[in-house]
Amino acid sequence: MPAVRPGRTLADDLDLLDRLDDEEFVSAALEFTCSALYGSAALRSPLSDARMRERAMDLAAARGPGQQRFTARLLEDPPGVRAWIRRLFEDCEQAFFADTWKRVRGRLAADAQEKTELLRRRGLAATVEAVSPALSLDESGTRIEVDKLISARTTAVDPAVGAGVAFIPSVHEWPHLSVLHRHGWRPVVHYPIAGPELPGPLSVEQFQLRMAALAHPMRMRLCRSLARAPHTTSELAENYELSSPEVSRHLAVLKKAGLICSWRRGRYVQYQMDLKTVARLGSDFLGTVLR
Repeated sequence: MPAVRPGRTLADDLDLLDRLDDEEFVSAALEFTCSALYGSAALRSPLSDARMRERAMDLAAARGPGQQRFTARLLEDPPGVRAWIRRLFEDCEQAFFADTWKRVRGRLAADAQEKTELLRRRGLAATVEAVSPALSLDESGTRIEVDKLISARTTAVDPAVGAGVAFIPSVHEWPHLSVLHRHGWRPVVHYPIAGPELPGPLSVEQFQLRMAALAHPMRMRLCRSLARAPHTTSELAENYELSSPEVSRHLAVLKKAGLICSWRRGRYVQYQMDLKTVARLGSDFLGTVLR
């Protein structure tokens, strides 16, 4: 079952859900109510092991009474919860999901096709980079590293589930990137597509570069001038009683961080603050820590 491809319709996916046995279903459901023990092959099911059941309840209780009630019901009556979830999704499809799917499936299909073509033309490293700055390929080109909170590892080459990683785009998950890597299941990366109204994702390194650039008191003073109007290096040097080389070094740091832009006008190069980029620092911070 873990190697089966997603269905073409919601009904197909719900049929796949019905084909899971109770232990597989409970294990998958607990992924979202408790912490999973990633990378463990010999875990016993909470349906048959008292210690695993107790652990599941303790972790659910830590997340609140709602999670605790759901987990207790799940462990007591897996078939009933499975039927309830199916009805919930079917009701959601009638209420809003079918219309939403019509609006977004074209974008999702286009992004999946774009990533497939990028993989064919430029290889895995470029594709991983395009998916999310939270993903990177190691120097050997054989391991994908994910900047997330949990430290774990899995394999994309498993005879039991087939080789490969499934990449699934989403228009509703920004800025989060989710990774499912339970033992015995094919790894899945659920990644966001930024809408036209949302900034593209920023790497941790680039965000740190911007914050470090703004931490220097002189660069902050220069930014106050550059936010109001374009200036040349010599103008800034005269205004702040600095040497031109010193101003140039500060401007180079700000430009490398993407906080200012420059253009040539005759013999002079003018610099100005990129106000849109600076205005996004708050959302960039949230996107960086929540992804």
